[in-house]
Amino acid sequence: MTNDLLWQLPATELARRFRDGSLTPLDAARASLARLEAVNPALNAVVLRRDADCLREAEASTRRFAAGQPLSAIDGIPLTVKDSLYTADLPTSWGCRALAARGTGEDEFAVGRARAGGALILGKTNVPEFALEGYTDNPVYGPTGNPWNTELTPGGSSGGAVAAVAAGIGPLAIAQDGGGSIRRPVSHTGLVGLKPSLSAVPRQHVLPTLLLDFEIIGPIARTVADTRLLFGVMRGPAAVDRLSLAAAHAASLPRPGGPLRVLYVERLGDAPLDPQIAASVSGGVAQLAALGHHVETGALPLDLGFFATAWPRIGQMGLASMFDQHPDWEAQASQKYRDMAALGRALPATLLWQTMERVWQLRRETAALFERFDVIVMPSAAALPWPKREAFPPRIDGQDVGPRGHAIYTGWVNAAGLPALAVPTAPSAEGLPIGMQMVGAYGSDDMLLDLGAAFEAVAPWAHRWPSLA
Repeated sequence: MTNDLLWQLPATELARRFRDGSLTPLDAARASLARLEAVNPALNAVVLRRDADCLREAEASTRRFAAGQPLSAIDGIPLTVKDSLYTADLPTSWGCRALAARGTGEDEFAVGRARAGGALILGKTNVPEFALEGYTDNPVYGPTGNPWNTELTPGGSSGGAVAAVAAGIGPLAIAQDGGGSIRRPVSHTGLVGLKPSLSAVPRQHVLPTLLLDFEIIGPIARTVADTRLLFGVMRGPAAVDRLSLAAAHAASLPRPGGPLRVLYVERLGDAPLDPQIAASVSGGVAQLAALGHHVETGALPLDLGFFATAWPRIGQMGLASMFDQHPDWEAQASQKYRDMAALGRALPATLLWQTMERVWQLRRETAALFERFDVIVMPSAAALPWPKREAFPPRIDGQDVGPRGHAIYTGWVNAAGLPALAVPTAPSAEGLPIGMQMVGAYGSDDMLLDLGAAFEAVAPWAHRWPSLA
């Protein structure tokens, strides 16, 4: 492979070549920065850059490999960080005017682990304002385009993260999933994304939470092996997040080693689903069955009706609380978020308590569900990518839908605290990516990665590159 195509190498291959001396982290950093310079103007994926620091760190990583002393499995690997996560040396704008130049001097815990492991942070990736939307546009940096069609959205809120990886800017991205913000965007861009179990990746030094404890840090990559590589560095218990101790215990429990019991849920109730997505995911499920797993098709045996109405209210209450603490942020926020906060202020405190009780009930019910099944498979998103300046697709399969119509498959997983791995399936007739998510019991992250790797071996996707490439 010529040096001008080094940006196509997966992180696992970069790490192997660093170890055998056929490539250096400085080579990889230069290739990623050149790729960033070439394609980012068409995408607007990376909104803050640290080129000089990245090159200096790549030189230090190169010296460590020469001495046989890499810091971790991702030492020298270029990656990006979502602009809703604190980085010590860059502002974290969260897509809003009030924070555009605000730095904290701290790393989000997972970012700090990656940095301590020698990862080369290229920069920050774009998000919607307050990371509350399923597309990526904001008044600070504008919209992000999808590498498969730059006039379409890559989804959100991790839209900049997936656009950067899909376009080859960096093989890895650290992102955040509060209701599907990793899984839906990877399905729109042909990537792999893991939403880990609650607190499998500890949290510290964070922006105000808007979605209770639903917001989880996870990896995005082109392959399952790369996803596992980054997850391995970010995960693990830490005293700063006591729930991470429970997550570590759950991860240590024995998991099924033979054929898995799979429940395939094609759709939720009568909510519309794009027919091409239905066909693609059905084909993916057939491949799981061909691998020897026991597949049952049926409805999701959970009552999610409460969350259909509660979900927007959770964000409204979260915004109201945050703006009460930071009135200057509210003054500079877009009108739609000020309106949302006003609605949140009008909601009774009893609703928040009822919501929490339903969350706890859902977590108990899913624990019982995973005594019957090992994996639940469903689409990652209900719609194909739509125009990048539109917040959501107004119609799916000929039916009118609201803001969450495309996103109905993912939020319940966050509320339940479960892990979910999203992987590509066959693309649409137009060549647009499609994905399915595999949901497991709390702590079964490694089992899902194993299943994803087996699926990838029979239905590979990493050879597909967008036309931008």
